[in-house]
Amino acid sequence: MFAAVYGMTVLGLQAHLIRVEVDVANGLPSFDIVGLPNVAVREARDRVRSAIRNSGYQFPLQRVTVNLAPADLRKEGSGLDLPIAIGILAATGQCLCQSLNQDVFSGELSLEGTLRPVPGVLTMSIALNKENNKLDFEGARISEGFCLIIPPDNLVEARLVNGLETHSTSTLRQIVQALEKKSDFEDDISSSQLPQSEVCNGSQVDWSDIHGQQHVKRALEIAAAGGHNAILVGPPGSGKTLLAKAYSGILPHLSEQESIEVTQLYSVCGLLNCNGSLVQHRPFRSPHHTATKAGIIGGGRDLRPGELSFANHGVLFLDELPEFAREVLECLRQPMEDRELTITRQSGSITYPAHVSVIASMNPCPCGFFGDQGRVCHCTPIQVQNYRGRISGPLMDRFDLHIEVPRLNYSELKNSINNESSSVVRERVMAARQRQWVRLGSAKTNAEMTAKETKEFGKLTSSGESLLQKIFDSQHLSARAHDRILRVARTIADLGGSSDILPEHLAEAIQYRALDKRLQI
Repeated sequence: MFAAVYGMTVLGLQAHLIRVEVDVANGLPSFDIVGLPNVAVREARDRVRSAIRNSGYQFPLQRVTVNLAPADLRKEGSGLDLPIAIGILAATGQCLCQSLNQDVFSGELSLEGTLRPVPGVLTMSIALNKENNKLDFEGARISEGFCLIIPPDNLVEARLVNGLETHSTSTLRQIVQALEKKSDFEDDISSSQLPQSEVCNGSQVDWSDIHGQQHVKRALEIAAAGGHNAILVGPPGSGKTLLAKAYSGILPHLSEQESIEVTQLYSVCGLLNCNGSLVQHRPFRSPHHTATKAGIIGGGRDLRPGELSFANHGVLFLDELPEFAREVLECLRQPMEDRELTITRQSGSITYPAHVSVIASMNPCPCGFFGDQGRVCHCTPIQVQNYRGRISGPLMDRFDLHIEVPRLNYSELKNSINNESSSVVRERVMAARQRQWVRLGSAKTNAEMTAKETKEFGKLTSSGESLLQKIFDSQHLSARAHDRILRVARTIADLGGSSDILPEHLAEAIQYRALDKRLQI
């Protein structure tokens, strides 16, 4: 006796259609699952056996072999419980349905036969919808269209994808009855259950809550407008962490596509706070400096994403940057440049997005008071040099803006005049980004310009070229620093509504590379 049904497995951010083939033959009772299953899939044997029996069906006392095709693709997760159970019932004649090849099942089974939610349903829905819309060479649809059958707790999430037929019931027995009788699934969603499109900034610190530090706020506004990475350097208590938290509030709201991408990643990792709702705010991730390389970059046995990917389309805040392990910091160099990260291990290779704004902070020296006019620094020059030397030159080059955050005096701390709110600053940031989108394409910022685009859109006047040449030669800047200065200057011009980069725009961009000089003792 043989039957085949379809399930899905998620690897990274890709969902793959799995053909679950079940063969029930005479022989000693056994239950084998082949096709590169991981531990969770192999343990489905005990869950499926108990779920079938407790749902009122008979588990065959024969040799049961389940093959997960394609056999060379690694299978992960408990979502294959449901298709394996349906396949066994179909092979033994206990599920009489002739159209199982048009249904895709995913769900974890409890021992009593109820369906439990599984992570990654949004990714499955997106992949299945693409599969349904595939066309042949003549423009006709290849398949009649798959229907996705999932647990009730995943239904709202699956219906974030328009055009895909999805159904659900609470138990294994109800699914079999619905398939046999061709009856409608009782899974209609009322309008009150649909995810709301309320926009949340994700930041509890408003721009107006920060007193003083006007030049720092100006620099962070430039960073937000152009998608640039920035590092804040200042003594303890000067407001570096507060500024970083408020920074996420001046970023533009997530677009629909960006929101789906962020929700997809969080769904795969089981981190959605409430079922079925899109992530409407930009992520703000602030890992501790004791985090490991796998925790920041990702990896491990299952090649899970790290904090860098969790901050996709948001902010990754690295507080006390020199305190992070050197190997962790060096791993950030490539993804900060390419905006994506490929993790390669013996078990395979997975690419995760890393479209993030990296904001870092650090003290100027071990005691924190080097250069502070009001406090005495007790560090020796070699101590200061060793402390700052923990951050390599190539990594420092990848921060477009180096921003000094001085200690505030009492009058600056109490002055709340002309403090703009986050919404006001965000409007200027959005206006600058719209100019970039017209020039570079949708959702692309100045920080992502290629060398060719930088040369084309970063043209300077003769006086600007003379100024940049003087600074480049005197400060011994790298070619990467040269391009990043031009990109920051282009952003400053966009904020000012100028089509050309004027000398004053270039001069302001150059001053944000001050640490290239001052970090030398």
